[in-house]
Amino acid sequence: MLIAPAFANAAAPGAEASFMSFLPMIAIFAIFWFLMIRPQQKKAKELRAMLEALQKNDEVITTGGVVGKIVKLNDQFVTLELSDNVEILVQRAAIGQRLEKGTLKNNK
Repeated sequence: MLIAPAFANAAAPGAEASFMSFLPMIAIFAIFWFLMIRPQQKKAKELRAMLEALQKNDEVITTGGVVGKIVKLNDQFVTLELSDNVEILVQRAAIGQRLEKGTLKNNK
C-alpha cells in the first residue's frame, strides 16, 4: 500500500483575474490624475507664461499682496513702483498676477 494520495491540482488564476484586481486601483489613479494633478500643472504653465510675458508699465500683484507698476525688469528681478518715488525690488517669481491697465489709477 505504497500508493501516494492524489491531490487535485487547483487551476492557476488566469491573467484576466490579476488584471481585474488592479483595475480599481488604476481607475482611482486616473481619477486622481484628472481631478488633482492635471489642473495644477495647467495653472503652473499659465503662471510661467504670464511671468515670461511681463513688460514695463504692467500693473501686478505680488504673492505677498503688494500692488505696483513695473518700472524695470530683468531675468530674475522686477522693480515695482508702489507710489511716487517709492520703488521695491522683488523676484520675478514673486509676481502672482497681472492686473488690467488703469487698476492702480482707479483705486488711488
